[in-house]
Amino acid sequence: MVKRKRLETPSVDDLSRIEEEFRRETSPRRGGLAAPIAQVAADSADAMVEGARTRDQADAKAMRAAREQGLVIMQLPLARIQADAMIRDRTVLNAEEMSELQTSISLNGLRLPIEVFALPNPEPDGPQYGILSGFRRFKAMQHLSELTGEEKYSTIKAVLRDPDQMGGAFAAMIEENEIRASLSHFERGRIVVIAVQQGSFVNVEAAVDALFPSASKAKRSKIRSFALIFEELGDMFKFPEMLREKEGLKLAQALRQGGGERLREVLATDQGSTPQRETELLGLALAEFDGAPKDKSRGGRPAIKTPKPGWQDNETLHLSSGITLRREEDSQGYVIRLQGRGLSSDIIDSVMLELQHLLEKP
Repeated sequence: MVKRKRLETPSVDDLSRIEEEFRRETSPRRGGLAAPIAQVAADSADAMVEGARTRDQADAKAMRAAREQGLVIMQLPLARIQADAMIRDRTVLNAEEMSELQTSISLNGLRLPIEVFALPNPEPDGPQYGILSGFRRFKAMQHLSELTGEEKYSTIKAVLRDPDQMGGAFAAMIEENEIRASLSHFERGRIVVIAVQQGSFVNVEAAVDALFPSASKAKRSKIRSFALIFEELGDMFKFPEMLREKEGLKLAQALRQGGGERLREVLATDQGSTPQRETELLGLALAEFDGAPKDKSRGGRPAIKTPKPGWQDNETLHLSSGITLRREEDSQGYVIRLQGRGLSSDIIDSVMLELQHLLEKP
């Protein structure tokens, strides 16, 4: 029978000797001769820290990319935004509309953020951004902040944009206003000329084509006409918002006929007193050109004798301009047919606008 060996508890000296032998046989670890379990824990902790650092770097990179793409809404202090960083296309801010906007913001907050772009060389303690779109919203928040002094009006929601990726700052600004609230013809012509003057485009033609790419041929023609008005008479108008399309097109035609000097003379007689007086002066000036003789040196076909102005019958009306209007009726309704050499797409557009004002429900 095999004799079993009796197990004995190792002494303290035996344990010390075993530990010392283990240390000698184990390769040195970083940070000293730590026990295997301690080293595994340390390595695991280091890996977790490194992983967190890598994720933070990736998140920061993704956040910067999202902000540059306009996917992140920032909350910017009003003081960090320069309202006049670029010349605006709007010439007038309607007081009633601004009051309604301020009331809406005070009741419901600002629902739509503004768009800003980074200023190229900002001062360290000054504004860092310029307004690309949302000028009215910014001014409304600014006024509420000054009026109430409340902290909630001291910042505004904003999205960072890159104007170069949007066709340029002018194009981005115009696109926003054309969609939200259509610009007047004078405002369109004005911003076209300013864009050319600031070197964004080589001439008015290029500016119109780039800033209003989706506009019809007739609309671009009107914009060029009002650009001419701003170039020649922009400094003479104190109430350009009162200039209607019909008068504007007549004014552009008078300028093309060389009437710039006379128009400036007439408008300067009582410049800027009231909108009504400015409109009256403009009408008097245009009346001179309506009756001006044509330049016969240009030649052309012999003049065609036009019918006597007035109603020829119940269906036909001859105008002094040589245009004839005929009323017709078919199964689909009434038709007004316009005929005459003086007709153009601009005149037809003006007629459509007049019909709109006449037939639109009050």
